[in-house]
Amino acid sequence: MKARVFITLKNGVLDPQGKAIGHALNGLGFASVGEVRQGKVIDIDLSETDAAKAKAALKDMCEKLLANTVIEKYEIEIG
Repeated sequence: MKARVFITLKNGVLDPQGKAIGHALNGLGFASVGEVRQGKVIDIDLSETDAAKAKAALKDMCEKLLANTVIEKYEIEIG
């Protein structure tokens, strides 16, 4: 089973990389770009066949390693 985890900074947490990307895009002439928030995507292959068990395992992985839950939020997508 394939899964994808999206990890982004929580609202209210300063995102200097997002600001730098937004500034660079504005400098390249993309004037319509407003606030930019950057994050990461992690693709994971699981041998689990039960979607509920896979989601529970992924949540545990995020809580223990993949995301810093103090400043980051995550979303799990199972494909």
